[in-house]
Amino acid sequence: MNIAASGNDMLDDAALKTLRQDLAAAFRLCHRFGWSESVGNHFSAAVSTSGRKFLLNPRWQHFATVKASDLLLLDADDPDVMNRPNAPDPSAWTVHGTLHRMLPEARVILHCHSPYAVALSCLKDPTLLPLDNNTARFFGRIGYDLSFGGIADAAEEGERLAEMIRGKAVLVMGNHGVSVAGETVADAFEDLYFFEKAAQTMVLALSTGKPLAVLSDEIAQGTSDGWIPYRGMAEKHFAYLKSCLDREDPSYRD
Repeated sequence: MNIAASGNDMLDDAALKTLRQDLAAAFRLCHRFGWSESVGNHFSAAVSTSGRKFLLNPRWQHFATVKASDLLLLDADDPDVMNRPNAPDPSAWTVHGTLHRMLPEARVILHCHSPYAVALSCLKDPTLLPLDNNTARFFGRIGYDLSFGGIADAAEEGERLAEMIRGKAVLVMGNHGVSVAGETVADAFEDLYFFEKAAQTMVLALSTGKPLAVLSDEIAQGTSDGWIPYRGMAEKHFAYLKSCLDREDPSYRD
């Protein structure tokens, strides 16, 4: 993290510009993968070491149109945020503001309703079973919240979600969708990408009606640990995806 020369805990201008562009790219890519939903859902990224200052998408702006300059710079400790003309979506403020305030280590938080993750979340038992490399990638890295109560608009819900995802990379939100936390936009997007593929595998395997060949905990943990040396894949994959945006529509960088 590049801290501003003034000594405060904010990213310096160059790092903030890069973060804005990466987060804007994540919105565009989410839409291209078919994971966006109308003008809802939210991505955020901390810009301070405390996590309390963060970027968030504007209220009801379609993912396909988000630009780096559109992202709101918010302060989780500012009680007047929701009283301003450009106030964010209330549920986004409730959840992302609370998560960044309570979990400074969750640098980037991506929440969406990707189809297979939602299907998984609607099962009575939405546990992602270790069936292959992708599903085992998340062994021991998922929190589960099964207390769906409609659209989140109360501080207590944000606090509950923060506790559920603490120490994890993924939160399966029962009857709702998925949230992913990561150190960088690339890391979080890579986990979102692989989680959707893992959920697809699980749903398709269940759809056969045949018994599942579930890996042992030992093999699942070994497979999950085996992904750690491959973390660099996230940066390479995200860089490639951004290069596709740059060729076709680089306006996300503006």
